[in-house]
Amino acid sequence: MQRIDSVRFQPDCRRVIAKPFLPREEVYPDGTSRMQLVLERILEMSERDVAQTLAVSMGRFEGRHRDLEALLAEHFEIAVERLTHGAIDVASLSADRRCLIGAYFTHEYSIEAAALGNPSIVAAPDQSGVAAGDVRFIMSLRGIGEGHLSSIEFRSGVVSAGPSVQLDDVSGYVGVGERFPQIFDKVALRAQFVDVGAFDAIEASVLKQLPERFNSAELEAVMVGLEGAGTSLAITADAHRLLYRLASSNYNIVFAPGVDISERVLFPSGPAESQGMEDARFVRFVGDDGAVTYFATYTAFDGHQITPQLIETTDFREFRVTTLTGRLAHNKGMAIFPRRIGGRFVALGRHDNVNNYLMTSDDIRVWSDATIIQEPERPWELMQLGNCGSPLETDAGWLVVTHGVGPFRRYTLGALLLDLDDPTRVIGHLKEPMLSPNDDEREGYVPNVVYSCGGMLHDGSLILSYGFADVGAGIATVPVDDLLSAMTFSPR
Repeated sequence: MQRIDSVRFQPDCRRVIAKPFLPREEVYPDGTSRMQLVLERILEMSERDVAQTLAVSMGRFEGRHRDLEALLAEHFEIAVERLTHGAIDVASLSADRRCLIGAYFTHEYSIEAAALGNPSIVAAPDQSGVAAGDVRFIMSLRGIGEGHLSSIEFRSGVVSAGPSVQLDDVSGYVGVGERFPQIFDKVALRAQFVDVGAFDAIEASVLKQLPERFNSAELEAVMVGLEGAGTSLAITADAHRLLYRLASSNYNIVFAPGVDISERVLFPSGPAESQGMEDARFVRFVGDDGAVTYFATYTAFDGHQITPQLIETTDFREFRVTTLTGRLAHNKGMAIFPRRIGGRFVALGRHDNVNNYLMTSDDIRVWSDATIIQEPERPWELMQLGNCGSPLETDAGWLVVTHGVGPFRRYTLGALLLDLDDPTRVIGHLKEPMLSPNDDEREGYVPNVVYSCGGMLHDGSLILSYGFADVGAGIATVPVDDLLSAMTFSPR
């Protein structure tokens, strides 16, 4: 493969979001907390001191955030409600004092201070203004910040003949969008409860009291009713914990119109992903009716266990996030095919953490059927295998970029070719890696690793975005014909 040396993505610690800052609530002997004492100190400040402190703070930070005043107003509401439960007469506070309270309970978080990598790349939904023969793309990247907390970022650019890549400018702002709860589907929740072995208790105590579609307020009302009706505390606690985890892990994120794609970051906002959103694999999925939807699987991590999640969008401005279920949706690295095959959704998976599997389903959110298609055979992949994103459709078959782990936990990239009509059949494979970490890419947070979450095809070439050493990312290309020529083909 040929690396495009002019295209390099490196972490930039200046890319920061403004988050609510809610310090650990130490409780002092008199019953007060640290946060309450801070709030009282701000309320005791003179209006002059408030104005001066706010002016200095805004001068330092407003150039770093889009609409900082609105952010501070939101964080003011969060802090005051958490601390006082409405006991403060907000109307009596000056606008400056409200803004300053918001500032004290705000902090910046550098979303890629540690690393930027594990990219996937797809053709963008909007191709207007692009020259003939060129394609505008959107790339997702895993940004890693303080505490190794991962989020999903985006970049954009244009691929031209050659191939060559021109990246779009990156905005100086970053934002997390507005979060909205979903309307829940009882059938989908039933499947999730069966999956975790809690169906009977929750069906008996909760689901039977809800309509087929319900919102979070209706769910909370049922839970409160259970507690008041003397239901077993064990059942109530278990049901509440499971329902809260699932409901809060299924949400919508909406970004304001006009916000640049490079400003949009999907930041952990549910309990299942409290310690990170990892390795999004985006695919441009074309339905049987020709409608285009972008799906992405990613790994949600809460510090103890992982949960596979699904992102759905048509425009990269509004995102729907849901939990994947089924007995096979329990590991990293699912990658969805770009169309149905034989009327079913199809995906690659590695639920045993070693081998590559082909999975099929009638429901894109429930995965229970799988066939093993590849086991480690070659020296560079004997430790484990995995996919590097969604398969790419060629006339010769489904092109699958894979990763293999060899001696010294060295990650390299290979490739398979699957039959178009029966993708459980491997019809070709590379004997040797097509991309390995070079001297400039082997050193980093995780040495000796190249890794990809997806590529795209353009003008007869594979355009592969890849990360290296959990530090940065780049793009490499290879003519598809050259790649196929290097494969060993199985007899049909």
